[in-house]
Amino acid sequence: MSSAEPLPREIRCVLIPSAGIRLLLPNAAVAEVITLAGVEPMTDAPEWLRGHIEWRGWHIPLMGFDHVAPLPPDAPAQAARVAVLKALGSRPDMPYIAVLTHGFPRLTTLNAELLLPTHDGNELPFGVKARVLVRDDMAVIPDLEGIEVALVAMREAALQAAFAL
Repeated sequence: MSSAEPLPREIRCVLIPSAGIRLLLPNAAVAEVITLAGVEPMTDAPEWLRGHIEWRGWHIPLMGFDHVAPLPPDAPAQAARVAVLKALGSRPDMPYIAVLTHGFPRLTTLNAELLLPTHDGNELPFGVKARVLVRDDMAVIPDLEGIEVALVAMREAALQAAFAL
């Protein structure tokens, strides 16, 4: 799209239930939603990094958003799913990241009038770019770039530690 072309008035998005919040992402960012199976845990990982999963031949990092808004203890059990997201960093070694979901994503079409920022001035938790109100739903826009930078830094630190042995 050239700089002379106007931005689209509407964008197709998806609201993904994750822990006690909804994640708001462009629909094009979601590669697939799958049933959770076979998580390979990681030692010494931060609370938001649940481990890795295998998907279509890729070893993908799996993250959760419980650190942003945990589910209440009396929340009904739901089948855990995974939203496989297209990574933004154009890294051939990490083209996807996965997010743990609780329930089914919901498609929606948004424009500027339907998306209201709700930032209260407090520091946002790791992995959150913004808090927004989408119609009547509170949601967060994940900081996918920041998450990818953290994942790459963890991978490089693990490699350095392995070579130091």
